[in-house]
Amino acid sequence: MSHRPTDIRIRRQSQLLRLDYADGSCWELPFELLRVYSPSAEVRGHGAGPGTLQTGKKEVLVTGAEMVGNYALKLTFSDGHDSGLYSWDYLWDLGENQERYWQSYLDRLAQEGGKRESGPQTHH
Repeated sequence: MSHRPTDIRIRRQSQLLRLDYADGSCWELPFELLRVYSPSAEVRGHGAGPGTLQTGKKEVLVTGAEMVGNYALKLTFSDGHDSGLYSWDYLWDLGENQERYWQSYLDRLAQEGGKRESGPQTHH
């Protein structure tokens, strides 16, 4: 089954990408999650392994989304990142396993001392 969404909406206020599907299901994916799990080589690395930890992406926005053929979505982010092609199956997987992906991102930030916020850390 191809998980092609019937409707795609960028919800800037809530910083979510909303995907609706023919079977009635829908995912709301946070921009930050989409950015840190970008399928681009820059983020994923070349080959196996967890890729490069993305930090300071809490405020990042999706500024554009365009269909690539019939199989993927190309997202453009406010930090200039635009090389990730999100296949329908990848987006579905992110939606279905969102909590697990989010937790492993937070764990990794904790392990490697990364911060979700960008810029100087003023509050503790």
